[in-house]
Amino acid sequence: MKNLVLLISGRGSNLQSILQAEREAAWGVCVRGVISNRADAAGLDVARAFGVPTQVIAHADFPNREAFDQALAEVIAALEPDVIALCGFMRVLGAAFVDRFAGRLVNIHPSLLPAFTGLRTHARALEEGVKWHGATVHLVSSALDHGPILAQAAVPVLDADTAETLAARVLLEEHRIYPPAVRALLEGRVQIDGLRTRIRPASDSPL
Repeated sequence: MKNLVLLISGRGSNLQSILQAEREAAWGVCVRGVISNRADAAGLDVARAFGVPTQVIAHADFPNREAFDQALAEVIAALEPDVIALCGFMRVLGAAFVDRFAGRLVNIHPSLLPAFTGLRTHARALEEGVKWHGATVHLVSSALDHGPILAQAAVPVLDADTAETLAARVLLEEHRIYPPAVRALLEGRVQIDGLRTRIRPASDSPL
């Protein structure tokens, strides 16, 4: 049985989509824990509702990013994860942390990478006048929002869109594409060649 650990900072909507998909499809994994860097993260209640153990490691309790990364890494390592999924985890992880868990760290970003890395992705998409926007699931590398892409989904940008309405449509796509990408990584169905990836269908896939 493979082990999954999830990191959050906020409401945990992507966390909920993964936990719900795992419960419905019985992936055969052990969700070892949900860790937040904020004690007030609503996602902690989501995890508890699914019966998943939670921990808080507050970044504000540490003198610098390196010390926080080290403490977080030790807690995660004790859970022996095969995959670590970032679900709205709003901290930039340092190179030492990323290297320690290379190939096991996966994230979802609210843009069609490599476009619009960083923050304010929906507002920036509108400012740039793009006609399509979306979400990307990718393995984490030491470069911000850069790494082999596992899945993407696009939505049209409508004339009447605001950053909020665009974000809401993109979020629905995040919930759709993130769980199967995490499952594929857990099941060893991801093949990587540089930045190019291929995901083999699941054994229960109709394809």
